[in-house]
Amino acid sequence: MTTHGDPATGLGTPPVGAEAPIDDIARDRADGAARRPPPSWPLAAPDRQAPGRAPEPDTTQITPARPAPAPDAPDAAAEAGPAPQGRTGAADGPDGDAGTDLRWALTRLRAAIDVTAYPLNLPGADDARQLGSSLRAQLADYLLPRLARLDAPLLVVVGGSTGAGKSTLVNSLVQARVSTVGVLRPTTRSPVLVCSPLDSAWFRQGDLLPGLTRTTTPGDQPDTLHLVTAPALPAGLAFLDAPDIDSVVDANRALAAQLLAAADLWLFVTTAARYADAVPWELLRTARLRGTAIALVLDRVPPAAADEVTAHLAEMLAAHQLGAAPLFVLPETVVDGQGLLPGRHTEPLRSWFGRLAADSEARAAVIRQTLDGAVAALGPAVESLATAADQQATAAQALDERVRSGYRGARRTVEEALRDGRLLRGEVLARWQEFVGTGELFRTLEARVGQLRDRLVAAMTGRPAPNAQLRTAIESQLVTLLREAAATAAEQTAAAWQTHPAGAALLTDELSRPTEDLPERAERLVRDWQRSVLELVRTQGGDKRFVARSAAYAVNATGLAVMVAVFASTAFIPTGLEVAAAGGTTVAAQKVLEAIFGDQAIRALATRARSDLLGMVDRLFDEEAARYLARTAAAGVDAGHGDQLREAARLVDAARADAGPDGTETAGAEAAR
Repeated sequence: MTTHGDPATGLGTPPVGAEAPIDDIARDRADGAARRPPPSWPLAAPDRQAPGRAPEPDTTQITPARPAPAPDAPDAAAEAGPAPQGRTGAADGPDGDAGTDLRWALTRLRAAIDVTAYPLNLPGADDARQLGSSLRAQLADYLLPRLARLDAPLLVVVGGSTGAGKSTLVNSLVQARVSTVGVLRPTTRSPVLVCSPLDSAWFRQGDLLPGLTRTTTPGDQPDTLHLVTAPALPAGLAFLDAPDIDSVVDANRALAAQLLAAADLWLFVTTAARYADAVPWELLRTARLRGTAIALVLDRVPPAAADEVTAHLAEMLAAHQLGAAPLFVLPETVVDGQGLLPGRHTEPLRSWFGRLAADSEARAAVIRQTLDGAVAALGPAVESLATAADQQATAAQALDERVRSGYRGARRTVEEALRDGRLLRGEVLARWQEFVGTGELFRTLEARVGQLRDRLVAAMTGRPAPNAQLRTAIESQLVTLLREAAATAAEQTAAAWQTHPAGAALLTDELSRPTEDLPERAERLVRDWQRSVLELVRTQGGDKRFVARSAAYAVNATGLAVMVAVFASTAFIPTGLEVAAAGGTTVAAQKVLEAIFGDQAIRALATRARSDLLGMVDRLFDEEAARYLARTAAAGVDAGHGDQLREAARLVDAARADAGPDGTETAGAEAAR
């Protein structure tokens, strides 16, 4: 085995999860944080050199970068209010208690992420769902368990591409066949965790990676964690052999990303033939941004190409801001009878891990580095989630506004039809002219004998009285208007939703047309309105003694006149070329009614009747619009989720700021308390 470069590891602030997406703003903030001055943790570096190369100088420390909060972050402590009594600062280190202040903030953040959904089909919604899932896993699998027990063994997750030799390397490092190897891919289907017998209790408890079922027998279920003990492995250190990061099985790739996000140290394994593949570099970049301590193994390097391949890989590492990461080079070789690599090749890497296991301060520094990097990474990642949540709320509001706009248009159509006199054309006008021109109006305002005479005439001729025909015509005209307006509103609203990505996904065929029972409801509405007009005339007419004398028949006639008045804009009986055909009889009828009830009373009755009708129309259209609004309401978008996420992230930043590089409270924070 050979090494290359200064064994140090970079740190930054990524979206949590190896494949988690992140928007440009969050990416820029993360990249900026990655360039902050780093703390250091002591660890002796291996001293082997590549064939044909000058010896590399010994390095006594790995220097990870420590990210700082985004420069535009507000004062979280001031906005969050006082913390619960009894909470301390960040963790005190492996031998101290976990920082309940930070754990409290992270628990609150997890709750905010849990309740935030992205149900509307918007660009970036899938990325937000994936990022939210990755953050939840990061919090549950690593951050909260690790904060609870900083003295737990350091977990090294071994990851890499298909066929890179990860399982063979793990077996060789622990001097036992603990992980299955073979030519069939994928070989590692369920993760294998190898630890010292002294540390097995910690991993059996399930605090780390709680979503995986512990088992002591090999299996191929991705939701299980195969626990194995290896006496040759020193206490304080554990290896986790993860599935391939580029596996053909989706579940394996997702699990690999989840496990890498739960690592204290990521040992990335690649080969001389695969080191330039795109997928590994994307994951390496994510690990660097997240702040995970990284070491690399370049496996199966032909001796003749060792210098060339190692130099090229070093250039790529430098280009990806990973030039300080420890790099171990394994030459192309054959395994022994037990399937292990020759000891002379793996001894430098085993010694390096041995020194790490023996040095509690070095382990604590690695843990603090990765933990701090992961916490710092939450800020820009959560901001991405909050932005996506805001977009969901904005989209839901936009969809609802399109619905309301469509049905406001329907209401305006009805209102304009009442105002411009169009309802007085056709059948209503003909029946009104008949009602007035034949003297029917005057006869109905006479004594009750008129009522009896008309009933006898209707019975003998089989034809309804003109007042009944007029009332039917009014009802038919209004119902037709309501049905057409509702149909137009449904079509226009559906078209408006169809042009919106979220609306198109929510739209159904039924929404593009009125409800099936709309005609019946419209007829019921008009009949109810006609009855309310008659009641209005009966209770609010001008001359109560006349109403009492003429009884119901006169009320019906007057009510019909008021209904016709609703269809005109200025006078209760319309004028104009079409109505002029009724001749002087129309004017005479108006004068008679005004003489009986008073001009202002008639106008007031018409105004009140029009207002009542529009109110009933509003309720009808609100019921139609509710079908659309129910679709957005059922999606469960909450306008406050974005602010909740930001507030929770501010509390995390404040708790992190209260802790110094070594996990203790800063002097400023202590003084502030």
